[in-house]
This record gives sequence, structure tokens and C-alpha cells, in this order.
Amino acid sequence: MFENVRGAFLIGGLLFFALSVAVMGWLPSLMVAQVKVETVEEISQTVIPEFEELAERYPEQFQMHFGVPGPESFAEALRLGRDTYIAEACWHCHSQFVRPVSNEAQRYGPVSLAAEYQNELNYPPLFGTRRVGPDLSREAGVRSNDWHAAHFFDPPSVVPTSVMPAFPWFFDENKKPNKKGLAVITYVQWLGSWIDPTGQIRRPVEAAGGQ
Repeated sequence: MFENVRGAFLIGGLLFFALSVAVMGWLPSLMVAQVKVETVEEISQTVIPEFEELAERYPEQFQMHFGVPGPESFAEALRLGRDTYIAEACWHCHSQFVRPVSNEAQRYGPVSLAAEYQNELNYPPLFGTRRVGPDLSREAGVRSNDWHAAHFFDPPSVVPTSVMPAFPWFFDENKKPNKKGLAVITYVQWLGSWIDPTGQIRRPVEAAGGQ
């Protein structure tokens, strides 16, 4: 009798496990497979002006690490910048998701749409866990490259109340951004570059079929 009950529980547990895998794993993967995802190569075809300005502002460092500004070097910088952003745990304190609460749209721009995350650089989305620092969804072009360089090197020098740690390893012995420094500045300056001057979302929604 006891063995029959135990066997029933075992079979039931296996069935529920299989059901959960299907509902939470297999079915969502089928849905995601139908969604248009913009690749880094597609994104990099539109080189942001901040990336080109980095080449002018730090010519020796840029030439050494990325050559000349263009789609290929922009794609390389975006990938390294995002990897660095994740590795340094920037996403713990900075979210990338404007929520429809607490007047966030007034501070950070339009409430985030699902289509904004339909690209390789937002897979997986970096929604963040806390908001010790501001949301970075709309950071593109808000501040200059020099501001970001100074902020990474010594945060209180530009934001006296900042509790963000310094990242001196983003810089060379001359205190100029190295490859990681240039890349992470590029990535941060790319965030929100799909918002036009009127505040409307233009990319990557268009590439995602206007969803």
C-alpha cells in the first residue's frame, strides 16, 4: 500500500515537472522564436555621434583599440560595453526600465515598451534590482562623453552626492579611457538612442515591425 502511494506521488511529481517545463520553458520559447530580434550588426549600421566624438576626443586610445569609427568598430564596442556593464554589476544599481508609476515618465522619458527590448543587446533585459542610481533607459546624449569619463573615474567629481564606486581600471596610466572605458561609455550613450527629439520611439520598434 505504502509503495503504491509513493509510486503515485513519484509519477505525479514527474508529470507536474514535465508540465512546468512545457508551460514555462517550451511554449515561451516558441513564442519568442516568432519575434523579430534586431542583431548587433543591424543596430551598428547607425553609428551614434557620441561614438564618433570619442574617436576625436581620444584619438590615440580609440585608434589603438577600435581603429576608425564605423559599423564594425561600433558593434565591437557595443558588445564589449554591455559585457563590461554586466560584469561590473552596473545593473544592480541602475535599471533600464521606465515604469508607469511614480511619475517616472517625467524623469526618464516614455514608459518602456516591449519592442524596445527586441534586440540582442537587451537579451536578457537588464531591468535592474535597485535604483540607487538613475534609470539609464534614456541616457543617450543626455550628458557628454567627457562627463561619463569623469564619472567613471571619480563619480563625486561630477555628482558630489554619488555613492557610485570609481572604476580606475577603465583608464590607462595617462587617465584616458582604455578599451573597456571607451566601450562602456559607448554602450551607455547608446541606451535610448532610439528615442527621437520629440520623445517618440523610432528604433528598434521599426525593425520589430512597429509592435
